[in-house]
Parts: sequence; C-alpha cells; structure tokens
Amino acid sequence: MAHKMVACPLLWIPATAGFVTLMLFSLVHAEICPLSCTCKPLGEMKGWLVDCSSKGLKEVPDLPVSTRKLYLQNNSMTTVRTGAFDNLHNLEEMNVSDNPWNCDCDILYLKFWLQDFSESSIANVICATPASNERKPLSQLTGNELDNCWKSLPIKCLNFFWRDLALITFAVVVLILTSCALRFSKRLAYQVTTRDYYSAAPLLRKHNLENYMSQ
Repeated sequence: MAHKMVACPLLWIPATAGFVTLMLFSLVHAEICPLSCTCKPLGEMKGWLVDCSSKGLKEVPDLPVSTRKLYLQNNSMTTVRTGAFDNLHNLEEMNVSDNPWNCDCDILYLKFWLQDFSESSIANVICATPASNERKPLSQLTGNELDNCWKSLPIKCLNFFWRDLALITFAVVVLILTSCALRFSKRLAYQVTTRDYYSAAPLLRKHNLENYMSQ
C-alpha cells in the first residue's frame, strides 16, 4: 500500500508538467496574437505566421514583433497608421491586397514601406478611392496624384523648408549686392583714372612741346 501511494504522485508529474506547459503556451500565444487573427508558430524559423485575412478589419492590429508572415488581405482597411509595421524586423512575407485603399496623402506610409519591403507586395495594392485614383496601382502613383500632401508633412519638415527658403533668399540678396558693389567700384575706378588722365594732359602736352622746341 505504501509503495502505491509513492508511485501515484510520480505518475502525475509528467501530466502536470505537460498541462502547465500548455497553459503557459496558451497565455503567451494569447498575449502576442491579435484577437481577430490566427497565429501559428513556424517551428525552426522561430517566428509567427499571423493570418488576419477576411476578418473585416478596418485597421492594422498590434502585431507580434516576431511576425515573419503576415496576411491582411480581403479586409476593410482604407489606410495604415504611421509606424504600424516599423517593429516587424523579421518580416519575410506580406499580403495587403483586396482592401478598399483610400489613396490620398495618408497612404504615403504604406506606399514607402511596401516599396522598401518588396515589389511583389505593393504590386497588388489597388486604390479604391478617391475617384481620381480608382483602380490605379498604388505603386504607380506619384506625389502629384496624391491630394493635399502638404498637410501630412511633419511640422519639423515645414520648419526646415522655411529655414532653407530664408537662407536661399539671403544668399541671392548677398550675391546681388556684391555684384552691384563690384560694378560701382569698377565705374568709380574708371572715373578716377579718366579724371587723372585729363588733369595730367596739359602738363604732358607742355612737356612734349618743350622737348620739340629744344630739338
């Protein structure tokens, strides 16, 4: 009887450890995976496949830092907040197609980020609005086709713009004043030289006459 009482707890240890491990895994998984998405570990790749496709999402959820594959296609997203993907340093695959993207100046973050990430990721991003950009690929839009882009410029950028404009204006004014000063100095030197010449002319003629008479 004593032997059986000792053996039973030993049999419970593996089962208890497995249960605790499963609970910890579930807690960690729930903490890093968005509620609206499905996350799967990629084994040896040490990262996550995060599937948020066809969930009716209107914005990008907070994503696990170790995301390697991200699927956001077929949702209701019109734009992406600035910085939404900045922490995904291990990302290798991404799909954001089949969303009603609003291609105004607010879409610049997504455009630039996808351009740096891969050409294939931005190739399937098609604009839905505004009407002027409807059905146009985001990759082909230029700054002139994105409305009100000046509104999205950071205040610091605008400050730099006005500072540079002031410096350029100051430099142009200095060049103009320098040019005017050089012209004035040349004219003044010419006038002084001409005056000295005509002042010395009578003396020079008298000297030449005296030399002629002496001969």
